Amino acid sequence: MNIQSCNAGYCTLLLARLGPSGHPSIIHSLRGDGYGKLLMSSEHFVDDFKEYVDSHMKYVNNHARAGPSLPQYFGPFKFDNVRAIRCYCPGILQKWASRARHWPSPDIVEKVIAMGAFVTPIGCKGSAHNHVKWRICFNTSETELVNNLNDTQVKIYVILKMIVNDVLKPQSKEITSYTLKNIVLWLAENNPQTLFHSGSLFHFLFEGLDILRTAIVVRQLPYYMIPERNLMAERELHVAQQCVWVKSITDMINEGPRIIMRLKKVSQAVVCHPEPLLWYSRMRTESEILYLEVQNRLLRFYGNIGQVDNTVHETDPILKALLKRTSEIYQEVLLRMQQEGSSVNDASTLFAMMLS
Repeated sequence: MNIQSCNAGYCTLLLARLGPSGHPSIIHSLRGDGYGKLLMSSEHFVDDFKEYVDSHMKYVNNHARAGPSLPQYFGPFKFDNVRAIRCYCPGILQKWASRARHWPSPDIVEKVIAMGAFVTPIGCKGSAHNHVKWRICFNTSETELVNNLNDTQVKIYVILKMIVNDVLKPQSKEITSYTLKNIVLWLAENNPQTLFHSGSLFHFLFEGLDILRTAIVVRQLPYYMIPERNLMAERELHVAQQCVWVKSITDMINEGPRIIMRLKKVSQAVVCHPEPLLWYSRMRTESEILYLEVQNRLLRFYGNIGQVDNTVHETDPILKALLKRTSEIYQEVLLRMQQEGSSVNDASTLFAMMLS
């Protein structure tokens, strides 16, 4: 792993030695660097893996590559299939860990360090030799960090995403949920945790909006794990769009807590009777969690890619319990829908409606 002559947060992968086994896409992506060494081409890695997936996963619809992702559709569901390689970069993680901070706690910092990093096959947009550059990522570490946000911080993150989707409405991923996650992580690190409570929700929400506004104006937002990497550098922000968003954010900050009524889901919940909405939200959330648990469970029983022993549904008690609870949820939702006059009476149709 070589970070020399690369943009912050990116690297090249030089071959040190070949292991006894490995995915053929790794072997096929090796290219000469012109100086007698072999390095891995991120472009060829994705292309080769796409061919592999196309030939082995016949039950999904594979679409054209989007950055490091191979989008796949399975019924009503869309998956962004990103193949990553675990990497060793203690220097980057130690630098992150050594920062003065209010959050996370030392034990979580140690846990994050132990989780390590990954590289994904995508280079910095516009950089030289982009086809052999890889992005350094901390997927599992960031998941652990988000799981350790407190209730108020999570609500700030959710409301920021609602504001972007309902008010700012970016068309080309100029502002993503990943951008907002980094803003919340910076807020959590830079402020004492005792300050985050229900009474300070709007204070920190507006702080988050102010950070977003500044990032749009100066086109600069440091990546939480590697501050030298600018998350806004690759965003195509036009001056006219910048002005519109800056004005909208300024108006929202000046508007105060009533900003919440601009959000579609919140306003609907206020106008409608809240009980049915809250009940359905709980059912849908549990259904989504169960679906992910089932998929994770099935992956443990996979032999060859795309093949799983069909008897596992009957022999694995945990999987049986997950599927039983899933069925109960759909039956309960179907019953309530029919009581309220819905014509939907098929669990598979409801499955697609709830999880799409």
